[in-house]
Amino acid sequence: MRKLLIIILLVLGCATFCPCPTQALVFSAPPPKFAYTDSSGKKQSVQVVDKYYPKKITEPCAKMDANIDPKLRRAATIAQERAHAHSLAKCWRFIKEALVAAGVVKSRPQTTLAKQAGQELVSNYGFKKLPVSDPYQAPVGSVLVYDAKRAAGHVEIRTEDGFVSDFRSKTPSRRPLLGVFAKN
Repeated sequence: MRKLLIIILLVLGCATFCPCPTQALVFSAPPPKFAYTDSSGKKQSVQVVDKYYPKKITEPCAKMDANIDPKLRRAATIAQERAHAHSLAKCWRFIKEALVAAGVVKSRPQTTLAKQAGQELVSNYGFKKLPVSDPYQAPVGSVLVYDAKRAAGHVEIRTEDGFVSDFRSKTPSRRPLLGVFAKN
């Protein structure tokens, strides 16, 4: 009994003179604030952001344009369903098949190089070049044609959440954009 009393007094004494380190974690400093004066002369403050989203956020959502042929949106969906995870170097072939399957064009385009797609779509199939220079601003279903110096180029269709050709991508091609084409 005496040993138990000594142990209890020892534990209580240690607890009094040696507080738990977890108690130090209970109190935390208020979040840091940035103070500034706005244009009207009033003092303002905002919380400093100390956490961020580690991945680059691109513009995933495309706009729907009511003037664009709804068959082009269907072609984008067909191309997305048939696309692979990685490129097969057959972008223009996949886009041609999607355009024919959706009924956008009556016959399969004949050009072999992807960078010639825009010219053929305009001259033979009633497409128009849109005044868009940023691929992210292209409406859903529009066909984007890219140039390449000593290569075939690249063609892709804008989808609601990215771009698709023979593969799916959240970002557009890095090649120089020749034009954005659509049909009314």
